[in-house]
Amino acid sequence: MHKAYKYSILYFIVFSLLLLASGFLLFEEKIGLSVHALRAYYLGDEALFMSAKSTQGLLKIVLPHIFAFALLSMVLLHFLKFTNTKNKKALIVLIYALFSAQFFEIFAPFFMLHISELFVYVKLFSLLVYFGLMLITLHLLFASIAFSKK
Repeated sequence: MHKAYKYSILYFIVFSLLLLASGFLLFEEKIGLSVHALRAYYLGDEALFMSAKSTQGLLKIVLPHIFAFALLSMVLLHFLKFTNTKNKKALIVLIYALFSAQFFEIFAPFFMLHISELFVYVKLFSLLVYFGLMLITLHLLFASIAFSKK
């Protein structure tokens, strides 16, 4: 891999890490990382004077996230796909797991609102899985460019 590609990928990795860190901190600050906090934010809580989110309110949140999540994942996974990763089967599993976690992280609030409030657990689990898989992806990508022989 050409040295200029390595620098641009490294630059993208650093800013992706900053994006993930800021997203995680903002989510924790605004909503919280507990089942009760998620339930209160999306379904409302009379004791905290919080009203439930409407479908339109959720759409205003979800629409920009669909594009941002997909673009970030697509770019990172394309970079990773073209590295010298030896275990291609594990890479395919990572790709499907990442996109599945994204799907449930983005759409769980709709399921919470319209199907069952038990999807609050899906939302929290998929959020943590998404961040974990993104960190794994960034680590694999960094390792592939840092330790490549060329």
